[in-house]
This record gives sequence, structure tokens and C-alpha cells, in this order.
Amino acid sequence: MSTDDEIIVRDSNGNILKDGDSVSLIKDLKVKGSGGVTLKRGSVAKNIRLTDDPDEIECNVEKVRGLVLRTEFVKKV
Repeated sequence: MSTDDEIIVRDSNGNILKDGDSVSLIKDLKVKGSGGVTLKRGSVAKNIRLTDDPDEIECNVEKVRGLVLRTEFVKKV
């Protein structure tokens, strides 16, 4: 934690993520509750939004809107 109580969010490589960044997936992920949609490795999520949890981000991907992803599965583009 930084001194001003701001949550620091890091991707799988340790890079700091901020609102509006773009990230790509580092592995194929099955999306629960989406009728069997699988997001492929390398898919890009643009304009991410940070959440209150430093291990999760919210984003939109080509087939899924309002998706919450764990930061361990993404890397900054």
C-alpha cells in the first residue's frame, strides 16, 4: 500500500495497472455464465477499470461486457 491509501494493482508480470490501460490474456479462459464462451490467449481488453479488490479488474472483451478478470491472468500491453 502506498502512503495515500491508494490500492496498487499489478498484472502477472508485476507492472502497475491504472484505469484506462489495455491488457491481454496470458491463457485461455472459460467465462462462467456466458453460455460456453472461451476467451483465447492474447485477447485484448481495452480501457480497464480497477475495482476495490487489487486482484481483480473490470473490462469489456469482444464477446463479453462487464467482465471481471483476475490480474494473475493478464499482462499490460
